[in-house]
Amino acid sequence: MRVGFIGLGLMGSGMTANLQKAGHTLIVHDLRRQAADKLLAAGAEWAKSPRDLAATSEVVFTSLPGPPEFEAVACGKDGILDGMARGQALFDLSTNSPTVVRRLHKLFDEKGAHLLDSPVSGGPAGAASGKMALWVSGDEATFKRYRPVLDAMGDQIFYMGAVGAASVAKLVHNLSGYIINTALAETFTMGVKAGVDPLLLWKAVRQGANGRRRTFDTLAEHFLPDNYDPARFALRLAHKDVSLATQLGREVGVPMRLANLTLEEMTEALGRGWQSRDSRSSMLLQQERAGVKIAVDPDDIRAALRADSNG
Repeated sequence: MRVGFIGLGLMGSGMTANLQKAGHTLIVHDLRRQAADKLLAAGAEWAKSPRDLAATSEVVFTSLPGPPEFEAVACGKDGILDGMARGQALFDLSTNSPTVVRRLHKLFDEKGAHLLDSPVSGGPAGAASGKMALWVSGDEATFKRYRPVLDAMGDQIFYMGAVGAASVAKLVHNLSGYIINTALAETFTMGVKAGVDPLLLWKAVRQGANGRRRTFDTLAEHFLPDNYDPARFALRLAHKDVSLATQLGREVGVPMRLANLTLEEMTEALGRGWQSRDSRSSMLLQQERAGVKIAVDPDDIRAALRADSNG
């Protein structure tokens, strides 16, 4: 296909190289023309504006720093929307605002064009190797039509439903990772200040139960199916563990903001009489505060896990 691509930075450069390897003809644009030198040398075409790029492409992709840049490129002067034809599609690969995507989607829809948010996860190395996830939401028929192009960029392609859903998933993914990083910084500084060699500490804990499992797989055990009985590990015992850890933090003089918050959550859950329920039952408190009820059919969870292991 004739694929238009705007944004040739660390992520875009890898994805466009893989599109060329898959045999697609590229039409490219970037604020810095020199960013396209290798692609142009390999046969890509240069477009002088996002509008011209859209007008000469079958499908358009953008990989941009954030919502302001995306909105300017998509709907600004000489933007993508000005060059789009009825039925044409724009896939935005940026980490974007679901609110912005949904608002601009209406503008594309009024013209008969399609905007799909398609954030990626894999970093520059994944973009270059093709070992990358793409989460796509928007018109499903358009997603299916251009699936071969998506497959040229990543090895894990997921359709998420209505427009904006993929951007929500990307923010959940990234925020979870950064919160976990903050927690690891807190717990490891406690361990090191308590006298343990950091390398030995890391080697030890990565072989424990938490180190051996994929981060999000734990949600399938209790949180998603809304099943905290019988307990795999009782809340009262987990509360004891966290109490001991925060006590150690105080003894060695390490700030323990997240640990203390975790202890408060568990203490509140104990106050509900959940001592013998699973340790994760304290997660119900956040569902109450958020005003959501999560209860996924266990058979659907098992099917998803089986599909993942078979893939």
